[in-house]
Amino acid sequence: MKGRILDRVVAAEREHRSIALATDLATGRQLLLDGEHAEGDLALPDAVLDRVREAWRTGRNRTIETVAGSVFLEVLTPPHRCFIVGAVHIAQPLAKMLVMTDYAVTVIDPRESFATEARFPGIEMTSEWPDEALERLKPDRGSAVLALTHDPKLDDPALAAALRSDCFYIGALGSRRNHAGRCARLKEQGFTDSDVARIHGPVGLSIGAVSPAEVAVSIVAEMTQILRGGEKAEAA
Repeated sequence: MKGRILDRVVAAEREHRSIALATDLATGRQLLLDGEHAEGDLALPDAVLDRVREAWRTGRNRTIETVAGSVFLEVLTPPHRCFIVGAVHIAQPLAKMLVMTDYAVTVIDPRESFATEARFPGIEMTSEWPDEALERLKPDRGSAVLALTHDPKLDDPALAAALRSDCFYIGALGSRRNHAGRCARLKEQGFTDSDVARIHGPVGLSIGAVSPAEVAVSIVAEMTQILRGGEKAEAA
């Protein structure tokens, strides 16, 4: 790996961005795709670059065949992140399950009596207000935001911040009636119907969940479905 490409790999990891690295298996020449920027000593036609971009979007490594030979596409992706707004009962099993599925989890709740080490051992926490925390943490397309408090003073700013990002999943706890009310409030702030349609509310797959742990399972399942949906295995 050339020094300049290595520098970009390190910078992307530091800035929590995914990148794609294409390597010609015969020559070792490489091309790095970082957003719309591509550089390296491997020249690829536009049709092959489109396949590199597809690998980058889906996060899947693969080997493709080109007229010049085999090219290995490696997607270097930092851990997915999940920002849980509300240190509520459901958040306790949910945080554990998300860590087990390789998410970097942050619990956001200004109510410090809820967000304690005893209730969330080993989980990153912040007592900032949700909009301030999300402004600092900058959710990206590898992030999920979950609003779980039932309190509009906390959930609404979090959802507004999430809608201004390109995070892959936004979920909000509550009944359909409560969800309709929050959508109406967000529209009053200038968000459109297509904006609020990004919010999964009530959050989670409909599996008849009752206990906090069961609700957590339904949330992780729906997040996984959205994250992996549409991906199809490609033969090498």
